[in-house]
Amino acid sequence: MTPASPRHLLGIEGMDRSTALALLDAADGFFVSNRNPAGKLGTLGTKTVMNLFFEASTRTRTSFELAGKRLGADVVNLGGSSSSTSKGESLRDTVATVDAMRADVIVIRHPASGAPHYVARSTRAAVVNAGDGMHEHPTQALLDAFTIRKRLGRGLEGLVGAICGDLLHSSVARSNTLLLQLLGATVRLAGPRTLLPRDPGALGAPTFDRIEPALEGAHVVMMLRIQRERLGAALLPSLREYSRVFGLSRQKLALARPEAIVLHPGPMNRGVELADDVADAAESAILEQVEAGVAVRMAVLGHCVGKS
Repeated sequence: MTPASPRHLLGIEGMDRSTALALLDAADGFFVSNRNPAGKLGTLGTKTVMNLFFEASTRTRTSFELAGKRLGADVVNLGGSSSSTSKGESLRDTVATVDAMRADVIVIRHPASGAPHYVARSTRAAVVNAGDGMHEHPTQALLDAFTIRKRLGRGLEGLVGAICGDLLHSSVARSNTLLLQLLGATVRLAGPRTLLPRDPGALGAPTFDRIEPALEGAHVVMMLRIQRERLGAALLPSLREYSRVFGLSRQKLALARPEAIVLHPGPMNRGVELADDVADAAESAILEQVEAGVAVRMAVLGHCVGKS
């Protein structure tokens, strides 16, 4: 019997609605099993998952590791500082090495936009994009959609989502905008003028240089991290000024709907993107996002090797 071709997950762009919903529905089952563990699931018992992370990560890397192990796969983690890329090896040669070891799934985070697409053309393994620079972060968008569905107890049709903050450098904003719109939600974007794309329409949603218009009547408020590692110039006068104008306070959150929830992809700069009394409030679903991440990534790994 000829083995099934690997199914990559390189981005939300190009994904169809039925695939997105199937992944979210599959994650529902894994979410339940993770809360009621009866030992490892054997779904990926013969598979090897290789996590290649060339940028720092806590939530994404750890949740992919847990996802693979809870499905019974062998999981190998390789970071940039512990790989031969620190000795000058190219991504091409690193991927060729991993491919020769016959990994079944390669999960890659890389600072270069398009790196997962290059890897997918260079290996026999299924490839999952765990974030490629300022381009996409598809599994973050999926876990955010999962969290919204579970917290609000409904589909995303007719919802209004506000995504606010560092839009210029955010792969999360791009993937979430694509997925939320694919699932029937309306998206509004807001950020300082210096942290907006050169073409404000590039992200495909109404974009504001003030946070208040984006928040009005929103069901979901997603605050983005200020990505200091990508701020190559003085794009902000100060973090204090950013917090005053674009940080989410209780007063600003009151512009959203009474049942609105607050999301953040992490890591969070407390007192900058979110006031403490918002980050820890009942409206916050940030830790629910973290829990959802494992279930969603279990669904993604199963999808990529053709296992439900």
